Amino acid sequence: MDIVYPALKGKTFKILIATGSHRAPMEEEYDFIVGNIYKEWKDRVHVHDAKKSECFSLGKTRHGHEIMLNKLVKEADAIIPISSIEPHYFAGYTGGRKSFMPGLAAYDCITANHRMAISHAAQTMVLKGNPVAEELDDAEKLLEKFNIFAIMTVLDGNHRVYAAAAGDLKDSFFSLLAKADEVFVVPIKRQTEIVVTVALKPNDIDLYQSQKALDNGKTALKDGGIIILVSACRNGIGSQAFLDLLSSEKTYKAVIDKLDREYKLGYHKACKMAEIGVKAQIWAVTPLDGNLISKAHMRPFNSVSDALAKALEEKGPDAKVTFIMDGGVTIPKLIA
Repeated sequence: MDIVYPALKGKTFKILIATGSHRAPMEEEYDFIVGNIYKEWKDRVHVHDAKKSECFSLGKTRHGHEIMLNKLVKEADAIIPISSIEPHYFAGYTGGRKSFMPGLAAYDCITANHRMAISHAAQTMVLKGNPVAEELDDAEKLLEKFNIFAIMTVLDGNHRVYAAAAGDLKDSFFSLLAKADEVFVVPIKRQTEIVVTVALKPNDIDLYQSQKALDNGKTALKDGGIIILVSACRNGIGSQAFLDLLSSEKTYKAVIDKLDREYKLGYHKACKMAEIGVKAQIWAVTPLDGNLISKAHMRPFNSVSDALAKALEEKGPDAKVTFIMDGGVTIPKLIA
């Protein structure tokens, strides 16, 4: 925001924070989101509430879902979405149209979209054939009627701008995908029997968000292997629906089968974890109660050294180990 400040100063504008279905920012987080000028612009900041914000119908997608967006989008003379692009574990990539859908969408709209994340085709860096990404494509096309000037970035591990593009919403997004891969994708020549994947801030806030580190780490793991999640889980489990689904069935396979019968927002995370669990063992090093971890069909450990020693005992002393030190944003990619 500091960059666009000179252009906006003296003009009538609003800042709309695209939370999607997530909570509103805490007071101390606004400076990070808006920048040093937050105190000056505080009265202009509006936080999208997926359940309460008044929305309008943008239109329907190829999947028959109606896109409902925050009415401030329709009321604006011009819209400047500012976001960063990185691989996303079921939407393909963040950024671009994702600022609007699901960023500014109604709760039921987000639920319908995220239900498609249980499809095996909904994977990181996959756009073609991915039903979630297809719906974002449709939303993007419906947004063409609005005056949008997009500012897209790719950030490095220290939140510095690695690459940037501006202009058309679609063009700015696609022009940066290769740059996002340069930052977040790590080529690997082989998979290993054991993978240790660490969730760092902000993905270590709870088990629900730490799942990203598991999903990213799975590409480095051999079938039948052991993947060890390491996370502070600062706020506990996170989504109760996520834990309820995992603990409602005796196996990961049964969890996946249950998703054909019912869905609540948050279940997609459990599905992606279950996809890993049917092919490998999932262990966890967290401060959470071991019984809770066990209910999620994960094996709890108090330390990385204990978990690794046990994994090597099970897989043999010659087993290969891959360490992913920032699993929430690091995507191993197997190359020939």
